[in-house]
Amino acid sequence: MGIQGLMSYVSSNRSFFQDVQMRNSRLIIDGNNLYYKLYFDSGLDLVHGGDYNSFTHILNKFFETLTVCNIQPYVVFDGGCDISNKKLATQKQRLKEKIKMAHSLSTGRGGIVIPLLIRDVCMQALTELNVPFVQCFSEADREIVALANLWNCPVLTFDSDFCIFDLKAGYCPHNGFQWKNIGTTKESHECYIPARCFLAQRLCSHFNNMSKSLLPLFAVLTGNDYISLSALETFFSKIHLPVGNNHGGRKQTRIEGLFIWLSGFLDVEEAMENVLGYLKLKDRESVRQLLYSAMEEYNLYDTVNLEHFFQGGLYVSPTAVQLNLPSWVQVALAKGRLSPLLSDALVLRRVFLHAQVEDFRKPSAHCVAQPIRKAMYALLLRACQKSQTRQHETSLCKQIVVEEYDRLDTTLRKSNLEVGCAYEECPKDVTLQHLPEAPLSTRLELLLRASEVTMAELESVPPAHQLTVVAVCYWIRHADPKVKLYHCKAVVMEIVYGEIDKNLNRPEFQADDIQSVCEQMERIKSEGAQNRKLSSEDLHIMCQLQCCFQMLLFFNQLLCTPLPEPDVTRMYNGSLVYHLVQKLKTSAAVEELFKPCPPLEKLYQDCIGAIKSAVPPECFQSKTKSTPSKPKKKAKASKTSVKVKLPSVVENQPQCETSNRFAGLLLED
Repeated sequence: MGIQGLMSYVSSNRSFFQDVQMRNSRLIIDGNNLYYKLYFDSGLDLVHGGDYNSFTHILNKFFETLTVCNIQPYVVFDGGCDISNKKLATQKQRLKEKIKMAHSLSTGRGGIVIPLLIRDVCMQALTELNVPFVQCFSEADREIVALANLWNCPVLTFDSDFCIFDLKAGYCPHNGFQWKNIGTTKESHECYIPARCFLAQRLCSHFNNMSKSLLPLFAVLTGNDYISLSALETFFSKIHLPVGNNHGGRKQTRIEGLFIWLSGFLDVEEAMENVLGYLKLKDRESVRQLLYSAMEEYNLYDTVNLEHFFQGGLYVSPTAVQLNLPSWVQVALAKGRLSPLLSDALVLRRVFLHAQVEDFRKPSAHCVAQPIRKAMYALLLRACQKSQTRQHETSLCKQIVVEEYDRLDTTLRKSNLEVGCAYEECPKDVTLQHLPEAPLSTRLELLLRASEVTMAELESVPPAHQLTVVAVCYWIRHADPKVKLYHCKAVVMEIVYGEIDKNLNRPEFQADDIQSVCEQMERIKSEGAQNRKLSSEDLHIMCQLQCCFQMLLFFNQLLCTPLPEPDVTRMYNGSLVYHLVQKLKTSAAVEELFKPCPPLEKLYQDCIGAIKSAVPPECFQSKTKSTPSKPKKKAKASKTSVKVKLPSVVENQPQCETSNRFAGLLLED
């Protein structure tokens, strides 16, 4: 997010930056920005749902490079949405833009949409690498700045908001952090990463030693995530900003002119009065409050001391304490063991569902997992209801609603998801406060009931893959369009193939056997890459699989992992699964490629067998029309029959299958 145009402007002026040789230092890393930049800059697949295995390899190389240069990374992730709702309009706008880009990608054009599970993949990879990370309760910018200044170390990000904060050691934009181009010092032969470090002091010095206290006012005047520029149209229409030496576009010229104009004032108060002087008298006080409120986001008071977390595991969010969230929930959120989607549903009763590259002629892929979300919301919100009588509780449960923002066709739509039925079915003795203390059998029953699978059907599946198989079974039952057997086989083949990285050193995995499997898979990938024709139906079906897996992963986390958490980093390689689907459509012999490696072949057969036993037999049977023995003559229309013309557009059409008893959606624009 940040300030539009500012990053482009500062990047064009080398005098704002200091060249550094990054080594022997701590480095605070903006986690959300990290996975965005690494994924997109590496040219990984954007269409087929994410190549998580390839991304994990890139992430590993990145942190290996930091280790070689003796750089100690500390990764900080954003948490849930801001409870003040200051950024709600911005969040809606961003999701609209992502929906448009996802639609563009689905039609073979350009766009940038992050894969659905990339955040979970990143956190799992960091855990495996023993890289310390924390997930803040809401946006992490101020906590990042406070920690960086406490430790006097730089920040790695690409968020223009960090040009406004006064960072002692500056901040390194990703495009100037050359981690793939390690250098060596002449004297000590130490390895370092060449980097450019932005310093707010250099920017202020460039503009006549402008006071750094004016930078937040510049941010809100230019327009950031907390304020709409439309509120200041009168100001910009009347003021004649100085013209600097910048030869960029209109946005760049305005940014430089505003810096020059602000540099003529001693402090914020003087500049603010001059801004308000251009406005109508009746508007001045409201605009003043709006500007000062937006500028508060750059103040560092009331920030969580992340040093306490990284040194002792203690994270205390004043907001979470004020909301009286259970202590175990606060700890799980900080350690990344609970998704921010859950805290948003609990605190705000509002969630934003991620845009995906799918078939936009069909309902959103997220509809398939709606019953799972209802079960999660019911468990989360049960503890929040204060009722004295059974009658009052029943009345309350009918009113429990969570707002979900998702797409309808290619537009953003808010749906009110009623949680009543799922709430009533939730066990009365299971509360959020004491959920970790609930018996394992109870927590497992809640998970399996929502996913419609029994433990008996999972007996042949290794524990590490049970939740994945549960997700596949749920997907087969509920996906629309219908999952074909070749879809299921392709997914299981990718899951089994993901085991190779983890088992290379085990004696039962022979090098020749593994090499044979890898060569065949690489051949399929290379042949598939040459065929660029997309099947929108296959894309949509696979998007639904990821939605099912994501929500069952989150539900399993909420229930304190009654099933082991699967390795998401190796579970799904979207482009490979897609190419396997195309191969299996024409030849079932492809699934025999694991036969040279008995352990992989056994895992494949065990998973396929469990899935076939768990889903009804008709799930994989194609529907065929019976041929009548004799052709029937068309019946003549009755003279009294009335022809009814159906409307081409149904207003407020539900996004999801209305025959599903969990699909009670009230839609509004």
